[in-house]
Amino acid sequence: MTTVISDEIDLLAQLLPAPGPRVIELGCGSARMARQMLQRWPDMSYLGLEVDQVQHARNLQDVPPRMRFEAAGAQDIPCADARFDLALMLKSLHHVPVDLMDKALAEVARVLAPGGYLYVSEPVYAGPLNEVVRLYNDEGVVRAAAQAALDRALAAPNSLWREAAQQRFETPVKFADFDDFAQRMMYPSFANHQITPALRDQVAAAFAPHCTASGAHFVRPMHVRLLQRA
Repeated sequence: MTTVISDEIDLLAQLLPAPGPRVIELGCGSARMARQMLQRWPDMSYLGLEVDQVQHARNLQDVPPRMRFEAAGAQDIPCADARFDLALMLKSLHHVPVDLMDKALAEVARVLAPGGYLYVSEPVYAGPLNEVVRLYNDEGVVRAAAQAALDRALAAPNSLWREAAQQRFETPVKFADFDDFAQRMMYPSFANHQITPALRDQVAAAFAPHCTASGAHFVRPMHVRLLQRA
């Protein structure tokens, strides 16, 4: 039976009870979990990297103490060697261009201190929500490529990585209605999914059977891989 986890910070705390004070997140988005981490681990300092200029500008409007943001990608991290104890990639590795995934993981290894961890959380290409989303944004290829890149990093001669843990779980996702889904999922600031009126109608029709009086309820299957740097 698959574990249902409402808040992924609980899984992170289970796998890494003391995640290390120096944290970097690649593709940080709004840094929602990082903000929770700052409250749970008060000695933590955090750097969030984001390539989406719209989201980066939003992040700069609210920067708590011990938190910094920079505009940069995982494949070119603007930091010194061995600078961090923990790197986070939360639903972001599959957004790295496929031909740069290996470079991105090498960059993460470079900026992690020996013994540091890389926590990679990726959505699994399965489930009812995925069936709706793939109508306009089919991520089957890039999600598989992300897992393959991790496998290559672990299997490479003289690899600096070992796999410390894996965890599969499901997380609840709720939308008030289709308009809520469309706003959150179909029109992100980091991508143009070229949504035509006809495509929007097609997605709405696929979404409709999941609607109830209390909204549309899904579970998203997730796969966490925790790597440790030698």
